[in-house]
Amino acid sequence: MMKKSVSRTLTAVAKSGYKEVEFAGYFNKPVAEVKKMLDDNGLVSPSANVAMSDLGPMWEAFLEDANTLGQQYLTVTWIDAAERTLDGYKRVAARFNAAGARARREGVQLAYHNSSYEWMPASGRIPYQILLDECDPQNLAMEADIYWMRQAKQDPLIWFAKYPGRFHMLHAKDIGPPPGSAMLDVGKGTLDWRSLLSQGTRAGVKHVFVENEKARDPIASIRSSYRYLRGLRY
Repeated sequence: MMKKSVSRTLTAVAKSGYKEVEFAGYFNKPVAEVKKMLDDNGLVSPSANVAMSDLGPMWEAFLEDANTLGQQYLTVTWIDAAERTLDGYKRVAARFNAAGARARREGVQLAYHNSSYEWMPASGRIPYQILLDECDPQNLAMEADIYWMRQAKQDPLIWFAKYPGRFHMLHAKDIGPPPGSAMLDVGKGTLDWRSLLSQGTRAGVKHVFVENEKARDPIASIRSSYRYLRGLRY
């Protein structure tokens, strides 16, 4: 939908009830134009996804774009397989610390979004814990993707309790029962969203982004998740 029309997609998201969006690219639209689209639809964008490679020479440009759009977070979403070793994760942590420190000088927070591979041991250590322990909390926040945590057989509440204040954002999508563990709209699966969101303050959560990569009808999917979350009391 974004490839076809950024403006129409943002309008559809806003009409579904949402007030915040997280970008994964701007689809060749100038950020000033994207900012106007947000304003026209009563939307704000607290975060955008970036790649590890974006932390290099182009990092300054990404920080400038974030400030134009009013974003508080730039969120790395992937670590290449070649770096998924003990030394590799330590190198990644060092890059996060350096890029995060530079981002803070521009009023932006670097964040990391998990998949499930971060719990596959590297030389006997858990990579996700390496990132949390090696990175200064001021330099790296976490965006917890609850679905992928559960795919890795992790309890998000345990991580929330162990590292309070570190999880500034959530990706909300639901998970079906095993063995299929289907990706579902929020409220259609097995996750206890009352418990997850009620622990949000201690975890540090400031923003929750609905997501479903498997949705056949994206707008119907986000509307379903919105209705569930809008009516949830905790």
